[in-house]
Amino acid sequence: MLSIGAFAQIGQVTHRMLRHWDTAGLLVPAHVDEFSGYRSYDPAQLERLHRIVALRSLGFGLEDISALLDSGVDSERIAALLRLRQAEVAEEARIAAARLIDVERRLHLIEKEMHMAQIEIIEKPLPALRLIARTAVVAEQPEVPGVVGPLFDAVAGLLSPAEAPAGVPVAQYDMGEDGMRITAGFAGSGPVPDGAEAVELPSVPAAICGIHLGAMDGIGGSWQAVHAEIIARGLTPSGPCREVYLRSESEDQADWVTELQQPVARA
Repeated sequence: MLSIGAFAQIGQVTHRMLRHWDTAGLLVPAHVDEFSGYRSYDPAQLERLHRIVALRSLGFGLEDISALLDSGVDSERIAALLRLRQAEVAEEARIAAARLIDVERRLHLIEKEMHMAQIEIIEKPLPALRLIARTAVVAEQPEVPGVVGPLFDAVAGLLSPAEAPAGVPVAQYDMGEDGMRITAGFAGSGPVPDGAEAVELPSVPAAICGIHLGAMDGIGGSWQAVHAEIIARGLTPSGPCREVYLRSESEDQADWVTELQQPVARA
């Protein structure tokens, strides 16, 4: 027979826990001294003890554990459940480690008295999107502002009054060997007028996204913040970037709201 102290030490549980399981009828001592009340356990009860501890680590309550043990759950089944839990814990640890790295990086920036990004940046998937659009190619980035606006105006002018506004304005920028290919148009599923084309933007599993507030002449700084975040997270751009113009009516652009979207992959 094993004393409660020896039994607890072997099973790596507390005396209090063993008493609690005794009261619940989950693991009753093999012998209780009628005068001193001391509990003693048979070594054969260690198998049940280990199964209880394993099931507890999987998150089962005492009633569920009792039912499982009474129904004759075998060691192979418990081992399979533990392997599943092991994979879950490993994934939780990976996510926690990534969050810790991000927190430490931001803390380092604060401690160095650097300004935190003026835009909020998140990672999210992007849905597939159909645009009624026009395209153009520019040789240099400085040419972009003079091309994007006229592209949107041209598409808007092609849409019938019933179709305008077709949907949120979206621009995609794809840098290639011959320059930057710009696709600008409106999200929509309607018919495509002559002079425009239907462009299918594929879904993206992961993208780093940020919100730029205000005029387009300051959007370069917001894109720099997005790119810095991509590098800091150990990611790399994996496709054409997009700008979604969530609000873009005013002439002075002071109240414009633009979401910047850069598809990414692990570096």
